[in-house]
Amino acid sequence: MTLHSVAEKKPLRLDDEMQFIRSWIEKPLSTGAVMPSSKALARTMARHVDPNASGPVIELGPGTGPVTEALVKQGVDPARLILVEFNSDFCRLLRARYPAATVVQGDAYRLRRLLTTYVTEPVAAVVSSLPLMTKPLRTRLRLISDVMALLTPNAPFVQFTYAMVPPIPKALSGITAQASELIWLNLPPARVWVYRGA
Repeated sequence: MTLHSVAEKKPLRLDDEMQFIRSWIEKPLSTGAVMPSSKALARTMARHVDPNASGPVIELGPGTGPVTEALVKQGVDPARLILVEFNSDFCRLLRARYPAATVVQGDAYRLRRLLTTYVTEPVAAVVSSLPLMTKPLRTRLRLISDVMALLTPNAPFVQFTYAMVPPIPKALSGITAQASELIWLNLPPARVWVYRGA
């Protein structure tokens, strides 16, 4: 990598962080994080997605796209990505960065209704950076129900959280849950949960 390409990339990252902070200040409950996910967190999330599994890969709350970038580096074809983002500024940025991906602006907590025209086959994985802990439990349960209805059997629903408790209870009937170690290289430190239909 040349010095010139490093110089080109750094301002983009700084711009992303500034845009994220501005969005958080304006709407802290819908943005949920002060900073974009770190590379370490994004890589941990992407690692749970099999790039060779058939079907689309849905990302919920991609923001400025750090997890999207990790998914592409993991080998997921951008044309298979369906990026669901509420913030219109982030949607514009994602469309510019990932022109082959499908960017859907809307409320991910109404997932099944939102994606009716976009998802025509079982989904290979759902990766989420939504701030679940800011939502009531019934909203979180409806989300996992919608996600499980879209997924191929045993495909992963990958969700990160800053909380010490799982964002969706582990004891749900027919669903298994597994947690990563705490990822310290993130601000604040986070944990990745992987849910699968049993």
